[in-house]
Amino acid sequence: MRRRDFLVAAASTLAAPAVAQPAKAATLRFIPQSNLTSLDPIWTTATVTNNHGYYVYDTLYSAGPDMRPRPQMAEGHTVSADARVWRIRLREGLIFHDGTPVRGADCVASIQRWCKRDPLGQILEAIVEAWSAPDDRTMEIRLTRPFPLLLDALAKPDASVPFIMPERFARTDAMKAITDVVGSGPYRFLADDYVSGARVAYARFDGYVPRQEKPEWATGGKIAHFPRVEWNVIPDAATAAAAMQRGEADWWERPFNDLLPMLLKEPSLTSIIADPTGRNSILRFNSLYPPFNDVRVRRAVMTAVKQDDYMRTAVGDDTALWRACRTAFPCGTPYATEEAGDRLMPGDMAQAKRLLAASGYAGQKVVIINPTDFPLIGPLGQVTADLLRTMGMTVDLQESDWGTVVQRRASREPPDKGGWNIFHTTGSSSNWINPAVASPWRGQGKQGWFGWWDNPRLEAMVNDWLAAPDEAAQTTVAKAIGVLALEEAPSIPLGQYYIRTVFNKRLTGMLQGPCPYPWNLRPA
Repeated sequence: MRRRDFLVAAASTLAAPAVAQPAKAATLRFIPQSNLTSLDPIWTTATVTNNHGYYVYDTLYSAGPDMRPRPQMAEGHTVSADARVWRIRLREGLIFHDGTPVRGADCVASIQRWCKRDPLGQILEAIVEAWSAPDDRTMEIRLTRPFPLLLDALAKPDASVPFIMPERFARTDAMKAITDVVGSGPYRFLADDYVSGARVAYARFDGYVPRQEKPEWATGGKIAHFPRVEWNVIPDAATAAAAMQRGEADWWERPFNDLLPMLLKEPSLTSIIADPTGRNSILRFNSLYPPFNDVRVRRAVMTAVKQDDYMRTAVGDDTALWRACRTAFPCGTPYATEEAGDRLMPGDMAQAKRLLAASGYAGQKVVIINPTDFPLIGPLGQVTADLLRTMGMTVDLQESDWGTVVQRRASREPPDKGGWNIFHTTGSSSNWINPAVASPWRGQGKQGWFGWWDNPRLEAMVNDWLAAPDEAAQTTVAKAIGVLALEEAPSIPLGQYYIRTVFNKRLTGMLQGPCPYPWNLRPA
């Protein structure tokens, strides 16, 4: 029996009889995609931590489906005639959860720390002449040259979002994770109720002053209708499905697609596509150590990859919910390079074996760190392990919970001393849409994303893209970057997919977007 068939059977057994219980009016009960182990959304790009960040923190600007920056904490901004001095004015009445006012100095420290970790932030930081806070409601950024993407950077919607936190926390070394959670967002983190691996809880922050605009993604009015939100971490899909059917949970962020028909037979449940822009799966190499510090070995693996194998295993057989997408930048976006991907990713095992033999691969062990509790990521690692063994590589598949993978992938130690060679992850298409923000394809070395691929030529091309005089020139440079990234293979694209999130019909106001936003939701 296939694993998914077993889960469907198990869920059916556990859920019968399905008796929907009334939702707790005061509490929204949510099943997150995975366990929350890191509380610092600047230190890690883990999606579950990013989702947590949106509960407790807010941003100066945010973006909606059109990806255009809109003021959020900001009241507005002014720009000097030479486009080198930006002044951002805060809205009145912004306070942190500890009762202290949000100041310009808090914003300066928060954005400075974010710049240390984020690819687009690092570009910004390199051209900042001075940061300052002329008064408590103003942040000033003085540049050495114009930077038209400044507001786009501050409105980044996913994965290393520039959240604002109190200055005393924002002054923490960006390479060290913060454990104290104090923000100014619509919900407060309840530290006393936090049990890693089991429960995360939040309480509505009555001091939050929402904007008046209609909410879209993380823009507009963030009105918290539930006094309390509880995340119940349920790694077992059958148990999670039973909780939804019995009314013991109100919202399941990422159910297995193969469980959807069974779940939606329950009259109390419904579903929507969580993020219409989609998500992309990738295999990520550690470029610091053998064998994947050798581009020839990385190319050999890329040659063998068949995206259909990955997507069917992780997402399911419903091809309406996934597609092959052999490109660095997401399919359906202006910078996609599908022709190059078709050429470089033929899915040819015989050719891959020849390339591996020619590379001089000497039998080094390949350590794959892989989660057992993340149904959209764990199967990717299992497919890769089988693929590498078929190629003739020595594989050590080390499986743990996702939280452990998130912690371990930050280690630069050798693979045999607590490091790694390969991990897999996913990201929203909106977050990898252009050369500045697509972390898996940046060549920033040890200043870059986990895997630490170093390619000065590509980084120079990113600067060329930023300086391009018009859209046509930008597209030309971006597509060249996409081809170079695939040829050098610091990562391998594994496909593009869509998530159907399931929730109780008693909930109204569900927002779409890259993250499961808790505001605007209310009991019908």
